[in-house]
Amino acid sequence: MKSTYSTLLTNVMSLAILAILTFNLSGCASVKPQDYRDETPKLELFEFFAGTTQAWGQFQDRSGKVIRRFTVDITGQISPNDPNQLTLDERFVYNDGQTEQRIWHITRIAPNQYRGRAADVVGDATGESAGNALNWRYTLDLPYKDSTLHVQFDDWMFLHSQDTMFNRAKVTKWGFNVGEVTLFFKKPER
Repeated sequence: MKSTYSTLLTNVMSLAILAILTFNLSGCASVKPQDYRDETPKLELFEFFAGTTQAWGQFQDRSGKVIRRFTVDITGQISPNDPNQLTLDERFVYNDGQTEQRIWHITRIAPNQYRGRAADVVGDATGESAGNALNWRYTLDLPYKDSTLHVQFDDWMFLHSQDTMFNRAKVTKWGFNVGEVTLFFKKPER
């Protein structure tokens, strides 16, 4: 009798622990663009980046220490032949004087759905927007010492006003946190 009671108690305890773990893990579910669907102003990605935009940003390592700061001059052009094609020419200047250029070719593949390519992006970047937010995910072939390494970006952009946007990107390698990029975009006075 005691072993039956003990087995029953063990099974109940196991189920209770499983339920608690399931509940706690569901609380850790990742944020989705749809969580921002009611936020305003509504982000129209192509409209925001058409023309010129300036940006200021920094890279923090996993401890939060700022490793590198930069400015970016961005020129965006929507294709005159296809309103679903945007080219972004990004010109970076880092605090150590180094310069870099990245040219994005972004395609709107469905309402609020985007695909992008750039020379240093491995495969396609994918993006989804809702409300004032855009989540952009991609793998970057990042220069490192005498080689390169592939790091994953989980990039979130939030429109604050028609002329300002905040960007926060988590950078990981093999699922481990490498650091974070914080960026602020501003359109010139209209």
